[in-house]
Formats: sequence, structure tokens, C-alpha cells
Amino acid sequence: MTEQVLPQQQAADDEIDLRELFRAIWQGKWIIIATTFVFAVAAVFYALSLPNIYKSEALLAPVSEDAGLKIPGQLGGLAALAGVNLGGGGADKTGLAIEILKSRDFIGRFIEKHDLYLPVMAAEGWSRNENSLVIDPEIYNTETKEWVREVNAPFQPKPSVLETFDEFKKLFSVSQDKTTGMVKVTMEHYSPYLAKIWVDKLVKTINDEMRSRELIEAKKSIDYLTDQINQTNIADVRTMLFSLIEEQTKTLMLANVRDEYIFKTIDPAVVAERKSKPRRSLVVFSMTILGFFLSILIVFLIRLFFSKKYVHTHSDKV
Repeated sequence: MTEQVLPQQQAADDEIDLRELFRAIWQGKWIIIATTFVFAVAAVFYALSLPNIYKSEALLAPVSEDAGLKIPGQLGGLAALAGVNLGGGGADKTGLAIEILKSRDFIGRFIEKHDLYLPVMAAEGWSRNENSLVIDPEIYNTETKEWVREVNAPFQPKPSVLETFDEFKKLFSVSQDKTTGMVKVTMEHYSPYLAKIWVDKLVKTINDEMRSRELIEAKKSIDYLTDQINQTNIADVRTMLFSLIEEQTKTLMLANVRDEYIFKTIDPAVVAERKSKPRRSLVVFSMTILGFFLSILIVFLIRLFFSKKYVHTHSDKV
């Protein structure tokens, strides 16, 4: 008999709790409405204050290479010692190029070469009418051309390369599609023009970087192989060494005549016409919902406070 009554009692208690819950919400409806309204208005002003951010991206295809020479095993060590690429390393070169493109050394040199300190560290917006950056006056004084930001040691008013690199990483990304092998270079910034220019320069710079490395390695390999030819009289070995020199000469030729050495541009970067961030409607919606639930919490806390106060007062009287 007791087991049958208990579930009914539990259901009754749950019904009472739900009634109390809705009663508390109804009694505090003006607090909920007012708080939600304040959050919604604040969200609108906050969303409107956020500057537009534009995205520019380029789609690149790794440049394929020939299979290379088939070298007998006994001469493979000699070729490796000479730094000769035996072929089949296209994927490795693409991966290497991507890692170099993301590296602190490469980006640091890119920042210094193009003097990106101001647009990366001091910009806080972009004027479409004037096509110029809006500079934060608390960071950089445009009249005196001086950095005026207040920082603690060891930092200086003018940002270091490492600081600028950390901020640049937030704007820049490189990704590769594992299925197609295509590489996408993406840049976000207040200025759509700068975003596009930087993507173009990054693609050109990484191609130049990889070309330069290949030229240096090929020249060193040719010098080494030439020296080995002068030291041997074995006909087969000399023939193979000449073949290796021919392969490295081809590398020199391709590096000198091919502008897109490691990445070929399939879809170039363009100046974005529409912003990519922020999604102001989402910001307003999220903050309004936050205000709504926060107001309900406030109503519950107020009710809990007065309930405890009421119980305490009556217990003292008793």
C-alpha cells in the first residue's frame, strides 16, 4: 500500500515544484523583461561597434615533378651524399613548403621586409571612403609617427617581430585538402585590399624561398659530383655521375625559368566585397539569450533570499 502511495506523492511534489517555478517566473516577469531588454540594447550597440573583417584566400596546386632517375643501390648512397633528389619527393616538398610558410622565421622575415608592424599591431578598423586604416591613437601617434603604447619590460613601445608574429598568426592560415592535395592560403584583416595583397605576396615569397633553396642545393650537388668525376676512372660510375649532373642542371633550369616553382595558383586572391566577420545578428541573439537566462537566475535568487528571510523571521517569533 505504501509503495503505491509514494509515486503519487512524488508526482504531486513535482507538480507543486513546477507550479512554484512558473509562479516565480511570472512574479518576476518585469525583472526578466527589463534585464533582457537591457542586454539586447547593449548587444546591438556592441555589435555595431565591432569593425568589419574581410577575408581573402588563394587556392594553390602543388607543382608536380617528374619521377626522377632510377639509380642502382650501390650509387644511391653517393647521390644522397651529394644532396641529389632521386625523385618522388613532390609531396615532401609540398609539406615542407607549408611548414616553412607557417614558420616563425619565414613570417618574421616577411613582416620585416614589408614593414607590417603598423597594420598588424595598431590598426583597429578601415575607412572604405578613404581606403585607409583606422589607427588606434593609444598605440601609434600618426602625427609624430611614434609608437606610444604603454607596455611593461622587456617589451618596447614599438612591437617586436615576435609580438607581431603572434598577432599575424591570428589573421593568417594555411590548410591542405588531404583528398585533392590543394592548398588554401587565407588572410583576414580590416582592409580587404591589404588582405588580398598579403596573400599574393605570401604565395610569391614562398615560391621564391623554395626556388632559392633548390638552387643552392643543386649548385652544391653539381660541385660535389664534378669533383667525384675528376677522382674516378670507372666508366660506369662516371656515366652515372654525369646523369646526376644532368638531373641537377635540369633543376637549375626549372628553378630559373618557373615563377610558380612549388605552388601553382589555381584561384587567385581577390578583394572581398562582403565582410566575413563579425556576424552581428548572432552576437545580438547570443547576448539577448544570455540576458534572458541571467534574469531568470536573478529572479530565483531573489525569491530564495526572501523565502529564507521569511522562514528565519517566523522561526524567531516561534
